[in-house]
Amino acid sequence: MTTQPFAPVSSVGIVAKSHLREAAPHLVEISAWLEARGVAAVFETATAALMPPSAGRRVADKQALVARVGMVLVLGGDGTLLGMADCIGEAELDIPILGVNFGSLGFLTEVTLPELYPSLEAALAGGAPVEARLMLRSTALRDGSTFRNHIALNDVVITKAARARMIDLSVSVGDEFVTRVKADGLIVATPTGSTAYSLAAGGPIVQPSVDAIILTPIAPHTLTNRPIVIPASSPVRVQPLMDDRDEVFVTFDGQAGFQLQAGDEIRVCRADAPLRLIRPSTRSYFEVLRQKLKWGER
Repeated sequence: MTTQPFAPVSSVGIVAKSHLREAAPHLVEISAWLEARGVAAVFETATAALMPPSAGRRVADKQALVARVGMVLVLGGDGTLLGMADCIGEAELDIPILGVNFGSLGFLTEVTLPELYPSLEAALAGGAPVEARLMLRSTALRDGSTFRNHIALNDVVITKAARARMIDLSVSVGDEFVTRVKADGLIVATPTGSTAYSLAAGGPIVQPSVDAIILTPIAPHTLTNRPIVIPASSPVRVQPLMDDRDEVFVTFDGQAGFQLQAGDEIRVCRADAPLRLIRPSTRSYFEVLRQKLKWGER
């Protein structure tokens, strides 16, 4: 969905994909372009290391950066953007993010290099299209008490270790038991994440404006276990039915994760605030799908 234009910003956080050396000249140019317009550039620590030294450069780690800027510019692939989106969500901040594609696919970082400055100029002026993207809040419980919380833009994934046997998961939606899934795992995805791991596992593509959560089994043992789309207002509970031989992990946007123990429970619900994603006005969502998925090509 498109939100109201956000207020013009006076500072921009800049984050590049780790070790993306080819981004270095662009980072220098972006810094000069912003400074010429009276906009402060704040570089993420590892991103600043890609550039020639400069005594006056503003540098901050990711957590400090999002607290200092009015928007974030990401140069890289979807993984880089996901890391920053989750950081913004964890900080409960309402700052938009613009992704420039240096990766191979880029459903989220869909702005191309030729579109960088027109998109950035429109964003700084507060006139760029902005979409509110649903995020997930995941809570991990052990012995009935919360011990971890995470925010995710794409998905929360409960899965087995690489060489382990299938796992057994009890799945509930709200207060109602849904099913037991015997599979390699389960993906709880947002519409944004429907074109990521969920799609690779056979899940549906869901337009980001749809207020929904997708549950997609990974290689289920029973062929009747199929993906299901539920209202985003419905909390999901997943409990692995495991013993000491099982190795089960939970991951968040592929950025963070940990191993679960017997009796642990993962609860997933809609996060309190969406992510604000700046998009180029030149392409619709379906145009992006046609471009990235090669629809209609032989």
